[in-house]
Amino acid sequence: MASKGDSTRSVHAGLPPAKQGEPILPGPAMAAPFHLQGDPADSPYGYTREDNPTFANYEAAVGELEGGRALAFGSGMAALTAVALVNLRPGDTLVAPADGYPVLRATAESYLRPRGIEVRLVPTDDDALLGAVEGARLVMLETPSNPRLDVCDIERIAAAAHEHGAIVAVDNTLATPLGQPVLDLGADLSVVAGTKALTGHGDLLIGHVATRDDALLAPLRAWRASTGAVPGPFETWLAHRSLATLALRLERQCANALAIAEALDADARTGVVRYPGLPGDPAHATAKRQMRAYGPLVSFALSNRATAEAFLAGCELVADATSFGGVHTTAERRARWGHGDDVPEGFIRLSAGIEDSADLLSDIERGMAAAADRA
Repeated sequence: MASKGDSTRSVHAGLPPAKQGEPILPGPAMAAPFHLQGDPADSPYGYTREDNPTFANYEAAVGELEGGRALAFGSGMAALTAVALVNLRPGDTLVAPADGYPVLRATAESYLRPRGIEVRLVPTDDDALLGAVEGARLVMLETPSNPRLDVCDIERIAAAAHEHGAIVAVDNTLATPLGQPVLDLGADLSVVAGTKALTGHGDLLIGHVATRDDALLAPLRAWRASTGAVPGPFETWLAHRSLATLALRLERQCANALAIAEALDADARTGVVRYPGLPGDPAHATAKRQMRAYGPLVSFALSNRATAEAFLAGCELVADATSFGGVHTTAERRARWGHGDDVPEGFIRLSAGIEDSADLLSDIERGMAAAADRA
C-alpha cells in the first residue's frame, strides 16, 4: 500500500479499530486505579501512574508520526529530564546545546554537574559538535536551535557520535515529527514538547520521547512510573484530538513564517532576520536537506530594548507571550528572561500562527511603524 499523506496520517494516527456505536476517538479514561482482580499481570491497566488506555492511544499516534514507539510525559521538560537522568551516571559526559532551551542548560548545571556528570555545552554548529562527541555518553541536539534558529546536520553528527558509543537525542519540538524525521536521520531518541507546535493550541502541557530501540524505551517507562512524570488523561486526550490538524496547522504556520521573514528581511528598519526557510539564511542549505517543514519561528533584531517593546506594543494581532507553535501568532523580546541566550536587547522571537498572511503582514507593519516612532 502506498504511504499516506501527512494530513491522513495526522487524522488517523493512533485510533483504535472502529466499534459499532462508539466514538472514533475514545474519551479519556479518567481513573487513577482500575479494577484489578487477582494477578496484576492479567490486566493491561492497574494504576494510571504506570499506564492508562488514553496514554496508549496517544502514544500509538505519536509513534506512527515519529516512525517509532513513543512514551508520553507530563511536559517536554519531564521528557528531556528523563532522557538525561536515565542514561547518565557519575563519570559520564553529556553534550548539550549551549544555544538551545535554557531550562535544559540550567538543569545540566544545577543537577547533573554536581552529581559528577561532565557537561559540555556546545553551540549548534557542525564542527563544534563533531569536536565534542568523543567520550560522550549522551549527545543532545536541538535543531533548529531556540531562539537563534541555527541548524546542524543530524545525520553527520549522529554517525560520529555512534562511532564513539554515544546515544543521540534530538529535541524536535520546533519542527515536529512531520517537519523533521529525526529517527530516520539517525537519532536514537526524539524528544518533543507537545505543548507547542505538535498540539498547537497553547492550552496543555505534554511531552514525549520516541525511539526505535526497546532497550532505550524500557528504562524510560520504568522511570516515568516510579517518578510519576505522567500527563493527565484529559490532557493526553486533548493532545490526541489536536494531532488531527497538525499537518494543516504546520503548513499554514510555515507559510506565514516565510512571508513574515521575507517582509522583515526586505525592511531596512530590521537587523538580521533568521528563518531556515529563507534561501539566504546561513542554515538554509542544511535545513533543506533534512527538514520537510521549517517550523513557525522567525527571529529578528531591532535596534534596542525600547524599539523592540514598541514593536510588540504596536501589534494588535501578535500577542506578547513566551511559548511558540500555537494557532495564535505570538512574539517576545527574548532578552527579558536573562537566560544567557547571547542575543541583543532588541532581539525578538516570533511564532507565526494560522491567521491570514495579509492580516499578519499588516500587523507586523503596524508594529514596525511604532518601533520607528520610538527609535
